Amino acid sequence: MSQEPIKFAYWVPNVSGGLVVSKIEQRTSWDIDYNRELARIAEKAGFEYALSQIRFTAGYGAEYQHESVAISHALLASTEKLRVIAAILPGPWHPAVLAKQISTISHLTGGRIAVNIVSGWFRSEFTAIGEPWLEHDERYRRSEEFIEVLKGIWTQDDFSYRGDFYRFHNYSLKPKPLQQPRPEIFQGGSSRAARDMASRAADWYFTNGNSVEGIKAQVDDLRAKAAANDHKVKVGVNAFIVARDTEEEARAVLAEILAKADPEAVRAFGHEVRQAGAASPEGEGNWAKSTFEDLVQYNDGFKTNLIGTPQQIAERIVALKAVGVDLILSGFLHFQEEVAYFGEKVLPLVRELEAKRAAEKSAA
Repeated sequence: MSQEPIKFAYWVPNVSGGLVVSKIEQRTSWDIDYNRELARIAEKAGFEYALSQIRFTAGYGAEYQHESVAISHALLASTEKLRVIAAILPGPWHPAVLAKQISTISHLTGGRIAVNIVSGWFRSEFTAIGEPWLEHDERYRRSEEFIEVLKGIWTQDDFSYRGDFYRFHNYSLKPKPLQQPRPEIFQGGSSRAARDMASRAADWYFTNGNSVEGIKAQVDDLRAKAAANDHKVKVGVNAFIVARDTEEEARAVLAEILAKADPEAVRAFGHEVRQAGAASPEGEGNWAKSTFEDLVQYNDGFKTNLIGTPQQIAERIVALKAVGVDLILSGFLHFQEEVAYFGEKVLPLVRELEAKRAAEKSAA
């Protein structure tokens, strides 16, 4: 178990429709004023990161979307400590353009910008904007080249690169980002190709929600591969958090979310993402085995089971930390008030449990 305190991030609701495919009331808005205030609340509550979403087309209740890099900059400008991770799709973005965008934002915001390289799951989105849709493992190969290029541009002058997807000839970016050696690079996915790539290239690996046992299997595989590559990578896990004063209240909220799920939208989303998950050669990618109920939350967030009282949730978070999780990527039903509640009621308990475990380990 890491000696570092576990970190917390939240999904930026820069896409309309909230974080569940349900007709339940979600007191969450995609507009900029709501998101600026949410960023300030999260910073005060003790969240270290926010992750902006990237979508190019409407679907599954996500009618409107703010672009990820632009809104990330807006949230950074509204906060003082919070770090914001901008989600990026190789294909629509060229790495030279992104490298320059992020370097500029780094200088404007004291080096608090990071990137999450999303290899792509939404085939219809790519075809709608005229971008080629690559096979599963080819998408990850392109993403790995994208990351190699970003690292090169951000740390070298006269950078040259000759890959299958990107070519550079004596390119120098100035100014380079403030972060040393460069901005953090996050990457998602649950397939073998995703873990293999993270074990070589990423600073952080995001995976969909899962049980403690399921997460442990992924972490063990990832860390063994990373060690063989003389590389270190941290792990973030998606979780939809329902924290209430009693377990009965929390379970009732989950039951209502599922009872009011939009069946047509969930099935359409499920068709799209299962195609992406099953397309991995081993058939184990994101969503490959997700049930209807799992898919009501976009990234299997119910599976992580952070649903209950503050004490129950804190104990489950520390159990995840014990199997190698470094960060909880959080979604909520009503973001502003629930992020504040989490910071007041749950996070202090997590820190108490971490301190207790550390003391027990020292005494052993």
